[in-house]
Amino acid sequence: MLTATNPYTGETLISLPSLSRSAMYEQIGLANEASHDWQDRSFVERGKVMRAVAKQLRAEKHDLAQLMALEMGKPVKEGVPEVEKAAFCVEFYADNAETFLKREELDSDASLSYVCYQPLGTLLGILPWNAPVWLAFRYLAPALMAGNTCTMKHDSHVPQCARAIANVFVKAGAPDHIMVNLPLETADVELAIRDPRIAAVSFTGSGKAGKKVAAIAGSEVKPCVLELGGSDPCIVLADADLEAAADVVTLSRIINAGQSCIAAKRIIVEAEVHDHFVELLLNRLRKLQLGDPLQANTDIGPIARKDLQLTLHQQVEDTVVAGATCLLGGTLPDTAGFFYPVTLLTDVTPVMCAFREETFGPVMAVIKAENHEHALALANDSDYGLGGSVWTKNVALAEHLAMQLAAGQVAINGIVKSDPRLPSGGIKGSGYGRELGPHGIREFVNAKQVWIK
Repeated sequence: MLTATNPYTGETLISLPSLSRSAMYEQIGLANEASHDWQDRSFVERGKVMRAVAKQLRAEKHDLAQLMALEMGKPVKEGVPEVEKAAFCVEFYADNAETFLKREELDSDASLSYVCYQPLGTLLGILPWNAPVWLAFRYLAPALMAGNTCTMKHDSHVPQCARAIANVFVKAGAPDHIMVNLPLETADVELAIRDPRIAAVSFTGSGKAGKKVAAIAGSEVKPCVLELGGSDPCIVLADADLEAAADVVTLSRIINAGQSCIAAKRIIVEAEVHDHFVELLLNRLRKLQLGDPLQANTDIGPIARKDLQLTLHQQVEDTVVAGATCLLGGTLPDTAGFFYPVTLLTDVTPVMCAFREETFGPVMAVIKAENHEHALALANDSDYGLGGSVWTKNVALAEHLAMQLAAGQVAINGIVKSDPRLPSGGIKGSGYGRELGPHGIREFVNAKQVWIK
C-alpha cells in the first residue's frame, strides 16, 4: 500500500494499493507497445498532443496545488506557480524539440555524413515528493517530445499527485499509454529498472538512493540521469547590493519550506559586511509565517514527513553543539504536524553538520569569509556540486568566481533556479547528466551517425 499523510495534521489522508509485479510488467508493456506509434509521429503531431496536456494542466492548477498542499505541505501560493511552470515546460519543448533534435551535417570523407537524434524507446522516471508536478514534467516533456514513451514511478508519499498527473494525459486526449503511472513499492523499483523494455532511467532524489539506481542501471548498461541534491553556496561580497541579496537569499532558502535541492544553503559572507548582512537576514526571516499550506497567507508549510523533521532538528542540534550560534528558531515544535521553525545559524564552520550535510528545511547557515579567495575555497569545500551563486558589483570578479565554482550552474546577482530554457544538473555528489534546455532533450536519444558514399 502507498500511504499519503497530511504533514500539517499528521493524519493519514489515504492508502492506495501498489501495483503487483505482474501488473507492473503489464503497464511497462503497454508503454512499450505505445512507443512504436508515438516515435513515428512527427514533431508537429507530438507537439499538438503536448500543448493539449499543457492546457489541461492549467485548467487543473488549483486542484493540483491543493493536492500538493495536502500530501507534502507545499503552500498553495507556491503550488499554483509550480503547475504553471510545468505547463510552460511542456509548451517550450512542444515549440523547440524539432530544432533541438534537427539533423546535423558534419564534414567527412563521405558524400554526405550526418548525425540524427532518435528516441530510445520506453523510459523510467523515478521522482521525489518535493515538487511533484514540476519534477514530473521536467522529465516527461522533453522525453515525450523526443519520441520516447514514459513510465513514472513517483514517490510513494504523493500517490494522489501521481494519479492526477497521469489523468491529465487522459483528460487531454493524449494517445493511450504514452505516459504510464507505476505506483510501486520501493522494493520493486529494481525490477522495473532491469526490465529489458526500459531503455533508460531518470532519477531525482537522495545520493544514497541515486547510487543504487546508478549501480543497477549500469549493470544493465542503461543510460541514466541523476539529480541527487545539493548544499549550494551563496557568496556575498562586501560590494554587493546587500538589500537585494538578502531578499533573494531569504527566498531561495525558505521556498517550499526549504525543501529544494537548489536552495542557497551555505551563505558565505565577506567579513567586512558579515554582521550587517546577518541583521538583514534576521529581519526578513522573522516576518515569515508558518501555517496551513491551504491558506493563501502561509509563507512556509510543514516539513513533508516526521522522519525528515526529526533529521533536520538533529542536524541543527549537532551544529549548535559544535559551536554555531542559533539566532532564530532551532526548537522542535510541540504541535501537531511536522513543522520546523525558520532557523538562522551563524558562526558555522566547515567541520559542522550544517556545512557538510544537505539540510532539507528552512535552516540557513551563515559562514564568515576573510575575502573572495577564502569564500571560494569555502564554497568548493563540499561533496556536492549542484548550484551556486555570487553577489558582487564587480562583474569581472563575479565571472571569475563563477568559472571557479565547482557546480553545474551559477547565478550572478540572482537566484539559482531551474528554467526549461536552460540546462540544469550537477557534478560530484550532486549527480550527472542534464535536464532541461537543449541539452536535456538529448540525454535520452540515440545520436546516430550516418555515412553515405
